[in-house]
Amino acid sequence: MESSLSSHGGAVTCASWIRRPENAHLVAVGKARHGDEPAVLEIFSFDSKTFSLSSSPSASCVIEEGDPVSIAVHPSGDDFVCSINGGSCKWFELYGREAHIKLLSKDVVPLQDTGIQKCLAFSVDGSRFACGGVDGHIRIFEWPSLRVILDEPRAHKSVQDMDFSLDSAFLATTSVDGSARIWNTSDGVPLTSLARNSDEKIELCRFSKDGTKPFLFCTVQKGNKALTAVWDISTWNKIGHKRLLRKPASIMSISLDGKYLALGSKDGDMCIVEVKKMEVSHWSKRLHLGSSIASLEFCPSERAVLTTSKEWGAMVTKLNVPADWKEWQIYLLLLGLFLASAVAFYIFFQNSDSFWNFPLGKDQPARPKIDTIFGDPQSDDQNMWSPFGPVDM
Repeated sequence: MESSLSSHGGAVTCASWIRRPENAHLVAVGKARHGDEPAVLEIFSFDSKTFSLSSSPSASCVIEEGDPVSIAVHPSGDDFVCSINGGSCKWFELYGREAHIKLLSKDVVPLQDTGIQKCLAFSVDGSRFACGGVDGHIRIFEWPSLRVILDEPRAHKSVQDMDFSLDSAFLATTSVDGSARIWNTSDGVPLTSLARNSDEKIELCRFSKDGTKPFLFCTVQKGNKALTAVWDISTWNKIGHKRLLRKPASIMSISLDGKYLALGSKDGDMCIVEVKKMEVSHWSKRLHLGSSIASLEFCPSERAVLTTSKEWGAMVTKLNVPADWKEWQIYLLLLGLFLASAVAFYIFFQNSDSFWNFPLGKDQPARPKIDTIFGDPQSDDQNMWSPFGPVDM
């Protein structure tokens, strides 16, 4: 099931989920200028029952400096950063809820007149913010103080993709020339470059997010073959690869719980991969027919993805994957198991001939009198007995 948002008023250039309390999530959509209409950033609400976006924005903000390029939302959902092709970045703060959302914008001072920032990313814990420019410049900041951790102008020929590890300790970046580097986010020191053959180009990267498998997934173009390769981040050695999308990928994403990996193609196809088996579990062919998928992101709480393209706008797609267990379903299952165990124990007890349920004879008393066990309190104390001999009172 798909629900689309047209690009009326300007082509959609980027979009991202905004995580909100009680799963009342929002979607930020950037649109390019169109004719006399300026570029705009719009906020839409998401209906988790119909898997659709609202028909009209809950809030909007005109962007005078140029067209939106990329959006990165802070894990808290309270603010986000949008890069603009005029060579700057805007910091937006959200106020209110649902239909009363308001946006407050301000400049990201260290990122004014720095050129186009193609890639933006927040660390999983929200303490770091990174950006990568078309000119190959990589920057890492503390958030929200914006203290500079890394400022490397010659990190790459031109940055193509980036992602933070689950523990926020590493940043992986890729270049249009096929190289990939790993950075330490605490001090900005470069750790290593991923090894590759001369005929291989590493293009996109995403760290595993399930907390059990320390992997880095990358799309690799090897001649005419499009592969998804896996690196072990404890050694940074490549441990294998597999053909999944089977065509060049334009975008890559991973779900917040790390169970699914998504790949979007340059001709509008999308596949969802179950990470545990590394097998495709959902196909959406011709989702953005004839148009490269520009952005792809999993919904924070539902098995759905948000995709965008300049021709088809923003689209929410419900995934055809096994449903997850809800919290109340788990508690209901545990209660059912407890009741079943209690019933089984009761049946076993009633039909048991054990010591604790021995059959009683016709004239046998249900239990012995208390006097026969503890004696008569009125009896003669002189007859008391001790294992050490008679006791004289």
